[in-house]
Amino acid sequence: MSFRMPNSNSKLHSIHRGAQEAGRQELVSRSLQSAQHCLEDQDFGTAYAHYLLVLNLAPELKPSVKETFRFTLFKWAEDLDSLSRIQDLFNCYEQALELYPNDEVICNSMGEHLFRMGFRDEAAGYFHKAVKLNPDFADAKENFYRVANWLVERWHFIMLNDAKRNLTYLKAIENAVRSGCKSVLDIGTGTGILGMFAKKAGARYVYACELSKTMYELARDVVSANNMEREIKLLHLKSLDIEIPKHIPERVSLVVTETVDAGLFGEGIVESLIHAWEHLLLQPKPENQGVSSGDYGRVIPASATIFGMAVECKEIRRHHRVGNQEVAGVHLPDSVQFCSPTYDSAGSEETVEPYTTEKLSRIPGGYVPLTEACQVMTVDFNNLQELKSLAARKPWKLSLPVTEGGILDAIVVWFVLQLDDEHALSTSPSEETCWEQAVYPVQGLLAAMGKVLLSLNPSKDSQSMDVDGHGSGMNLQESQNKSSLHVAPDPLYVLDVSEGFSILPIIAGKLGPVRAYSSIEKEQHQAALNLISEANHFPKETLEFWLSHLEDENVVLQRPKSDKLWSIIILDVIETSGLIQQEVMEKAAISRCLLHSGGKIFPQYVLVYGMLVESESLLLESAVQGTEPTLGFNIAPFINQFKVPVRVYLDLSTLPCLPLSKPAELLRLDLMNPLLNSSSREVKVQICKSGKVTAIPFWYHIHLDEDLSLDTSDEFSHWKQAAVVLDKPIQVQVGDELVLDVQHHKSNISITVKQ
Repeated sequence: MSFRMPNSNSKLHSIHRGAQEAGRQELVSRSLQSAQHCLEDQDFGTAYAHYLLVLNLAPELKPSVKETFRFTLFKWAEDLDSLSRIQDLFNCYEQALELYPNDEVICNSMGEHLFRMGFRDEAAGYFHKAVKLNPDFADAKENFYRVANWLVERWHFIMLNDAKRNLTYLKAIENAVRSGCKSVLDIGTGTGILGMFAKKAGARYVYACELSKTMYELARDVVSANNMEREIKLLHLKSLDIEIPKHIPERVSLVVTETVDAGLFGEGIVESLIHAWEHLLLQPKPENQGVSSGDYGRVIPASATIFGMAVECKEIRRHHRVGNQEVAGVHLPDSVQFCSPTYDSAGSEETVEPYTTEKLSRIPGGYVPLTEACQVMTVDFNNLQELKSLAARKPWKLSLPVTEGGILDAIVVWFVLQLDDEHALSTSPSEETCWEQAVYPVQGLLAAMGKVLLSLNPSKDSQSMDVDGHGSGMNLQESQNKSSLHVAPDPLYVLDVSEGFSILPIIAGKLGPVRAYSSIEKEQHQAALNLISEANHFPKETLEFWLSHLEDENVVLQRPKSDKLWSIIILDVIETSGLIQQEVMEKAAISRCLLHSGGKIFPQYVLVYGMLVESESLLLESAVQGTEPTLGFNIAPFINQFKVPVRVYLDLSTLPCLPLSKPAELLRLDLMNPLLNSSSREVKVQICKSGKVTAIPFWYHIHLDEDLSLDTSDEFSHWKQAAVVLDKPIQVQVGDELVLDVQHHKSNISITVKQ
C-alpha cells in the first residue's frame, strides 16, 4: 500500500495539471476571440486588456500576436491621449515593454508620446534604445536625431574640439590645486571634463553636478571610461539644490564652471555663484593676506570683462526688421508693427532672450563697426557683494562714440573670461575661437516675418491659373464662358497652411475673385492680417481664418463648404533650418484629395541639389575628433553617440569649405504627382577638384510651377542650408566618380557614398 500511494498521488497531480492546462488554453482561446471581436468593434481598450491576459497566461504566443498587439496598443494609446488620460497611457506602454522589452517599435512610440508632452530627456532614452535595437529603423533614427539636437547642444562638440580652450582651463585648475585647493566642485559638468582636469591636477576630493539627465548619464559613462568613477562624485542636481552634508560633506575650496553663454549671463552663472559662495564654498581669501589658498574658497573663472560695439550689418537687419512698405503689391500699413523674435514685447507669453548669436567672422556680407570696441562692464566672480549688486542692478546708460557713419543695426557683445591671473579666454569676433558673439538687434522698425513672402507675378499668375475655368487650360468651358460673359465667376478657394505669419492669402486676393483662408492661429497675428487686409481695401469676406471654423486642428485640410473643394492649397515644404518639413508628403497626399479639378498645390514640386565639399569646420562642429583635443581624456565615443548626420542652419556663402564637385540634382519631391517620386535614388557625381570629401551640403529649388521657382541657397533667401557630414572622410582625385545613395523618409534625407 505504501508503494502505491505515491503513484496514486502522481496520477491525481497529472490529471489536475492536465485540467489546469486545458482550462488555461480554453481561457487563452476565448480571450483571443474576444480581443478580435473588440478590435472589429473598435473597442481598443477592452481588446488591449484581453491581449494582456493572453500574453501573461501564454508567453509562448508573444511572437505570433506581436503585430496585432502593437496595433491594439497604439490605437488604445491614441484614445487615451485624446481623453487626456496620460498616466493610463504610460502605464499601458510600461506593461507592453515588460512583455516586449526589446521591441524597437514600441520603444519609439513611447518616445514619441513623451516628446510631445515635453519630456525630452526621457524621450531621448527610448529613441536611443530603439536605434540600438534596430540601427536601420528610420522612424527611430529621425526621432533620435531631432531630440539629440535639444539634449546635447551642438556647441558641446565645438568646445570639446577646442584644444586651446581645454588646455587653458587645465592650466588654471592645475595652478589652483598646486596653490592648495584640494576639494573641487564642478558646476554644470556636462561631459565631466573640468572635474577630470581637477582630479588629474591632484585634487583630493572632486564633486560634479549636472541637471540634464542625458548629460549626467553621459558624464557617468565618461568618468567611468577614464577610471575615475571612484575619484569623482557625480550629482544629478542643480547646484542651487546641493546641500551640506546631504550631498557633499563640507564646503569646497574651489568651484570650476563654464556655465556661460555668448551673452555671459544667459546660463545663470551669477545666481549659481551667489548660492555657491553662501552655501558651498569656503570663505574668500582676504586681500593682502599671504596664507595658503587651500584655507579659502575661490572660483574659476575669476572674473569677466564684457565688451560691446555698434555695427551695421545687412544680414542682421533683414532678420530683425521689415524695411519694405509694399510686398508683392500688398501695402503694409504703419498700424502693423512687426517685432524681432528677440524683442520680448509686453504681454508676450513667450520668454525670449533679448539677443541672438552669430559668428561675426562668418556672417554673410560681413559687418561694418560704427564705434570702437568699448568696455561695457567687469564682474568679479570671487566677490559675493559684487555678484549680489549685479543681480539687483538696474539698467544704466553707456555712451559709445561713433567712428563711422552708417545704419545702426545691432550692438554686438563678447567677453574675456579671466580664469586666473595668468590664463584668459576671449570670445572676440577677431579671435579664432569656438564661441559665437551675442547680437542685440536695435529695436525700431523691427520685424521677423515668419516666412519669406513668395514673389508671385500677379499678371502672369492670373493668366496661368488653370482652376475653376479661369485661364487657357479649360477649353471645355470656353463655350459656356462665351454664353455667360456677364455672370460673375465662382471665386477661387485658396487655403494657406504655411507656418508662422504669412500674407500669402492677401497676395492671392489681389489676383482676382478669391476667397482666401489663412491658418494663422495667434490672435495678434490674425489682427495684424486683418489690418493689412483693410489697408489694401479688401472686402471683409475675402479673408477668413480657417482654424476658427474647426474644432479639431487635425482636420485643417478640409473643404470650405460641403459642395466646394479647394482651388489652391499653399504648403510649407522647407523649414528655415534647411530640412524638409515633417509630414509634408502626407499633407500633400491629403491636399490632392481636396483639390477642385484642375486645382493646384503650391509648390508643385521640389528639386533637391547637393555637392561634395571638404570642410574641417563641419567635422569639428559635428563630432569630437579623438582624444587629442580633449587632452588624452576618452570622451569622443560617448558624446559622439549624440552626433547627428545632418548639420542644419548653415550658410553656404560663408561656410569655410572647398567644393570638390559641381552641384548635382539629388532628388525630386513632387507634391502634385506622387508617381514621379521615389524614396531612394543613385546619383553619379564627377569630382572636379582633388581633396577629402567630408560633407555633402544640400538645398532646394522650390517650383511653384514649371516657370516660377525659388532657390533656397540664394543670398537673399530666408532659408538656411543643411549638410550631411560623413562618418569617415573620403580621399578623391580629379576625374573620380562617386555614386551617392540618396534616401528620403518622411522629413529626413540621408545621403551615403557607395564605394
